[in-house]
Amino acid sequence: MTLDEFLKDWHDSRPQLLVHTSGSTGKPKPMWVDKQRMINSARITCDFLGLKAGDTALLCMPLDYIAGKMVVVRALQRHLRLISVPPSGHPLAVTETPEDKDLLNLTFAAMVPLQVYNSLQVPEERERLQHIRQLIIGGGSIDDRMARALKRFPNVVWSTYGMTETLSHIALRRLSGEQASAWYTPFDSVDISQTPDGCLVIDAPLVHDGRLVTNDRVEMRTDTATGKRQFRVLGRKDNVIDSGGIKIQIEEVEHALKPFLRMPFAITKLPDEKFGECVVIISEQTDMAELSEVCMNALPRYWVPRHYLHVDHLPMTETGKIAREETELLARRLTQH
Repeated sequence: MTLDEFLKDWHDSRPQLLVHTSGSTGKPKPMWVDKQRMINSARITCDFLGLKAGDTALLCMPLDYIAGKMVVVRALQRHLRLISVPPSGHPLAVTETPEDKDLLNLTFAAMVPLQVYNSLQVPEERERLQHIRQLIIGGGSIDDRMARALKRFPNVVWSTYGMTETLSHIALRRLSGEQASAWYTPFDSVDISQTPDGCLVIDAPLVHDGRLVTNDRVEMRTDTATGKRQFRVLGRKDNVIDSGGIKIQIEEVEHALKPFLRMPFAITKLPDEKFGECVVIISEQTDMAELSEVCMNALPRYWVPRHYLHVDHLPMTETGKIAREETELLARRLTQH
């Protein structure tokens, strides 16, 4: 979708807009959402970040998904000057165009972790990234190495928590400076709770109709300084491997391995006659012996994969997330041969 196409849809007479989920846990699904709730979401974020008329905002994500759409809605609602670049892994690349100078004076930008990672690798792009006064990162997990790099940034960097159903984020956690935290703090208009099995429940009437029960397993606490409820994400409920009665969270295994593996990889599961389910690693690395040694040294005994599978390219969504369902199906195919 182009910016002109989105603006045409936004300004027509319909009270709703068609969006699609990212597809990280299955096929992308179409959803009709209220434009007024998108406006509410935009106002909440702009108020929190202190964005005002005349500030500059970077649009560098596809307009097919809610994250990109909401950048435009924020710009419309707060009269921000929108700077649009084609969606790519290097949104701050030097192009020698008139927009180049604008990229050095951005008030606000929203990116996915891959875009931030790529920008950190190139000195010119890293400098531009550091100049963004309010940077929000969503759509995927942020590993420890990136978090350490961003903590030293002079301006404000946030990790966001949200989904298509909540019309972008409903909670933020600080990544930069002394206030950096592993805990998400919801906006004032959002209440949170947990299901008996530990999944996050969101009550955000300004952006979603009714309570939203998520599949994200979380730990909750009350911040002693502010008295606000906070949470940190452990992983998705449907990303739990039940191996011999031991519950293994896929995201926790991936988090433990990331410091030691350079090539892209994913953890998934397969049925197992003895244990019910077992841990599987799929990697673009070709040396399976080395991969096995890393896992043996880095993981607790019960987390160590029983299968090591090589692929040329991991299944990914258009928004840069691991396509979990497709990855599990791929593991089944690879082990049948």
